[in-house]
Amino acid sequence: MNTVNQQAARRQRRTFVIVAVAIIAAVLLGIAGRMQAQTALRRSTDDAAIAIVATIKPTQDNAAEEVILPGNVQAFADAPIYARTSGYLKRWLVDIGEKVKKGQLIAEIDAPEVDQQLLQAQADLASAEANNRLAQSTAQRWTEMLSTDSVSKQDVDEKVGDAAAKQSALQSARANMQRLRELQGFKRIEAPFSGVITARNIDIGALVDSGTGRELFRIAASDKLRVYIQAPQNYASFIKIGMPVDVQFADRPGKAYRGKLVRTAEAIDPVSRTLLAQIELDNASGELLAGSYAEVHMQFGGARGLRLPVNALIFRAEGLQVATVGADKRITLKSIELGRDYGTEVEVITGIDSGDAVVLNPPDALFDKQLVQLADPSPQPAAK
Repeated sequence: MNTVNQQAARRQRRTFVIVAVAIIAAVLLGIAGRMQAQTALRRSTDDAAIAIVATIKPTQDNAAEEVILPGNVQAFADAPIYARTSGYLKRWLVDIGEKVKKGQLIAEIDAPEVDQQLLQAQADLASAEANNRLAQSTAQRWTEMLSTDSVSKQDVDEKVGDAAAKQSALQSARANMQRLRELQGFKRIEAPFSGVITARNIDIGALVDSGTGRELFRIAASDKLRVYIQAPQNYASFIKIGMPVDVQFADRPGKAYRGKLVRTAEAIDPVSRTLLAQIELDNASGELLAGSYAEVHMQFGGARGLRLPVNALIFRAEGLQVATVGADKRITLKSIELGRDYGTEVEVITGIDSGDAVVLNPPDALFDKQLVQLADPSPQPAAK
């Protein structure tokens, strides 16, 4: 009986041990599985934390660049003509579109008041001349009588002083007559230079007053034109006196006119950040019209720096930067200075080298020394 009980007890212990071992093994397997899963999760999380970036190499563009700027076309000389005397317009001899020569009579003013003032001035001059002759001869006679003590020194001084006053009055009368004579000459309105009449704002019988500032005519010399452009500051260093340019007009498509840049303002406008430049354009044929809108085509030399796509730029409080990837696959943030803007690309003057791998579309959270992973390069099309 004892033997049977002992065998049963041994079987129970063996069963218990087997069950305990199985439970322990299951627990260990579960722990190992969870640890393996955690390790895999940690590895995948670490891998996911490494940003994947695409890079590009800066390019050097040495080809000439054409810049097109809007131009304001003006006549080489353009002046309004005003009246210098008051009266009524007697006649006008030219109308808009007519060519005139320098000094040519274009209108006349009837100014009877000026004519009468001139006649009065002539009479005043004649009276002043007579008074002066009498005063001079009287002073001479009294001076001669002083040598014989026939008159007093005081009387002689008075006569001499009166003669000097009459001489001054004569000069004043002559100056007044000359002024009125010149004013009378302003009744004839003449062209100040050769050109074309572009405006006539007066008609026969209209009152003309030299004090109102009313414009009678406008004349323009268009055989040579001035074209003004506002060049952005980025191109200011490329603009040189004497450089040739091509000017195109909307009303003459497909045709370019060669001009020459003759001067600049030598200063950047602090408001628009542009440089004012003047171009001279020959228009001896008269086919181009002043006041037109024009496009000025300018050829500049190769780039001073490197080109990068605009989506490689980083705008932060530290200034304009780009992110580059080194051999250790870590980020280096570099501050740059831009040159010209080509639209989808920009010119970088300083800050990067041609061998730098610059990150495209950099994430906002990208920081210096950050470890990154390079994206697989896009497959290149097979050569045909």
